[in-house]
Amino acid sequence: MKKYTYIIGIDEVGRGPLAGPVTVCALALPYNLKLPTKSLKLKLRDSKKLSPKQREAWFEWVKEQKIYYALSSISPSIIDKINISQAANLASTRAVLKLIKKIKSADKYEIKMDGGLKLLANSLKLKAKSYIKGDELIPAISLASIIAKVHRDSLMIKLHKKLPQYSFDRHKGYGTKLHIKMIKKHGLSDIHRKTFTKNI
Repeated sequence: MKKYTYIIGIDEVGRGPLAGPVTVCALALPYNLKLPTKSLKLKLRDSKKLSPKQREAWFEWVKEQKIYYALSSISPSIIDKINISQAANLASTRAVLKLIKKIKSADKYEIKMDGGLKLLANSLKLKAKSYIKGDELIPAISLASIIAKVHRDSLMIKLHKKLPQYSFDRHKGYGTKLHIKMIKKHGLSDIHRKTFTKNI
């Protein structure tokens, strides 16, 4: 049996929004590190099933443990050019390559991705397994999902300050009734995905 130092989990957030980037986190969870589910009194789950406060609690734990992670975001203009699936795969590849640079060359790792993600062909010939509902079943992927969500939400709140008329702080770019109403009123901004808003 191979002895791994890390399990690298990879997950994306922002696949479905009408605005903003798609963001991927690659996170290197030490193989034998115990999760603080009892001390936090919080189950580790997919980021979408946690409240902002719960996501922040897990994010703080990741920082306290000095767990390695790397992020990559792909802009709306690139999403429009290459489609959302390719954009998510590109972000996944960039994130994991950035992460591996932080890890000692002697360390061994296995890479696990949430279902639907793939790594693009690259010189390192990385091997990764994809898992359906990986963000629910595999802690490294769940944590990657949480970090990506916290990062992307923070980015959308910053964009709200530049473009307050769209209320990005409330819906984070997703196609809510409020967001669609604001698009109809103000038109599209530079951070809207044109291929996602054709029928609005």
